[in-house]
Order: sequence, then C-alpha cells, then structure tokens
Amino acid sequence: MSVKLEMENISLNVIPGLKIGHAHNLEAATGCTVALAAEGAVCGVDQRGGAPGTRETDLLRPMHLVDRVHAVLLSGGSAFGLAAADGVMQWLEAQGIGFDVGVAHVPIVPAAVLFDLTIGRADVRPDAAMGYAACEVAGDDSLPQQGNVGAGAGATVGKILGPQGSLKGGLGQAAIEVSPGLWVGAMIAVNCLGDVIAPDTGHILAGARKLPEGYFADTIKIMARQASEGLPVFGNTVIGLVATNATLSKEAANKVAQMAHNGLARTIRPAHTMFDGDTIFALATGQQTAVDVNLVGAYACEAVAQAVVNAVTFAKTLAGTPSLSDLS
Repeated sequence: MSVKLEMENISLNVIPGLKIGHAHNLEAATGCTVALAAEGAVCGVDQRGGAPGTRETDLLRPMHLVDRVHAVLLSGGSAFGLAAADGVMQWLEAQGIGFDVGVAHVPIVPAAVLFDLTIGRADVRPDAAMGYAACEVAGDDSLPQQGNVGAGAGATVGKILGPQGSLKGGLGQAAIEVSPGLWVGAMIAVNCLGDVIAPDTGHILAGARKLPEGYFADTIKIMARQASEGLPVFGNTVIGLVATNATLSKEAANKVAQMAHNGLARTIRPAHTMFDGDTIFALATGQQTAVDVNLVGAYACEAVAQAVVNAVTFAKTLAGTPSLSDLS
C-alpha cells in the first residue's frame, strides 16, 4: 500500500466532491470555514468536549431521515458564530442545492463553533455575510489554507494560565492518499485549553507559557497543582472535520468521526475537557466503493494528528498573541 501524507499548505480541495472556503476578519480575530459538498455527502459527527456549540447534529445520527448534507461549517464567535450557517444556506439555496421538500430545496448545513471572543474584538463575530463569503471562494487554492484563516483566525492554545500565557493556534489541514484514488483528510481549528503535543515524541510544541520566563508550563501539571483551587475557564474548543471520497453509510461515517478523535488525544493534552467543546464531523463523498471503514477511520486519526500540528505550525502572531514561530 502506497501512503502519501501531504504536509504543505494544501486544503481538502484535493478530495473529489469537496470544496473548502474561508472568510475572516483578522483585525477582529475571528472567521469561519465551510466545506461544500454540492452533490451531497454522507455525514457523521462525534462530540466529546463538555462545552459544545453546534447546529444540525441530531439529524446525523443513524435512524434519522436525512442521509446527506450539503456543507459543514466551522466558525469562531462562540454561539454567535452559528449565524454564519445562515449565509451558507443562502448561498446553497441560490444554487438550487438542498433537500427537496416539494416547495423548496432546504440545504442541510451542520455546524460547530469555537470561542475566540477574548482575542481581537468580542463584538465582531462571523455572521451570514461571512458564511456566504466563504462559499464564494470555496475551492480557490490560490488563497491561504492554513494558520490564521477561517475558523482558526482567532484560535489560541494553552490557556490554563490565562490569555497572556497562551500561544496563537489556527486552522490546519492534512490529506493522505491511502491508495491510488482513495483520499482521507482532516481540517481542524485548534483552540484548546491544553497544550499541542508532538505525536512522535510527546514533547510540547505549543501551549501555556510560564511568564516572564516564557518556557512551556505543562498544562496537566498545572491542573494537578491547582486541583483544590478550581480551574479558570477561558474560551476554548477544537472543532473540525475529516473527509474521504470513500462510500460510507451514515453509521460508518459516525464511526469514522469517533475514531478521528484519537488524533486529538495524540496531539492535545488534555483533550475533551469540560472547558472544550471538541467536535469532529466526518464527510464521505462516495466516489470510491468497497472501502473498509476501519481503514478510513485509522487514517482519519493520522490526518487529524497532522492537521493539529499544521495548525500551530502555520499560525502567525495576531492581536498581541505570539505564535510558535516567535519562540523558535
């Protein structure tokens, strides 16, 4: 089996049936990212964090009627950012795309949000206009695809010691050609309470810094020391999606989303806390048949791990928050 892991500034536009678009306001440090599946894609979701902000996730469960979605939205802005999904629906409706209910086509757009209100401007959040704008540029690989883009524009990591000790997070993507013509990829907006860890060594790549010295403080050690005091709550959440051009059932897509969370566990310490709303969608566009769900799920985990690393590697200093490159 030939496996090729793409680690450059790519996007999931390499996956047939999928187009990725970003819109953001870097002055306000917020934005949104859309994955368009105009022909429809089977979708699953696995939500593990304790503080989620989501839309249209119940219908992704097995035994529910709708079996295909037309886009997935990732957004900043906390719960306010869910409004960006309205713009995605407007764009899709204008193209005649959606679930046919006889009198209209209703686009199905699941969404998840992260909290980025403490960086940039809290009064500017992704809205319908920004969601629409992300759709307009979907598929354009001439634009930046990782780092301070889209839903990752206001992302930060390592917030156990407060915003002043955090580093800039961002949005990362990775794609694996598992076998000729079969793709599995991931797109993750990394905005975690915890630290980002190198999956091969376990070393901290980006996270909470002890000031003024600037060294990594190690979030879980701080948590142990502060256990009797209670932990400060600063806006967090890792959201993302994995995607493949394999043919999967809704049950299988949900399983892939579940397995993909292992990529977060490998690269974020700790993951899935009560202060994170960690949510991963899984999209299957269906061009490749007879593909084992276990294979897709295994490589979804690998892609998620690489996308998390890419998110902090490509992120740049923004709104006074230093990035990983500032420490090197």
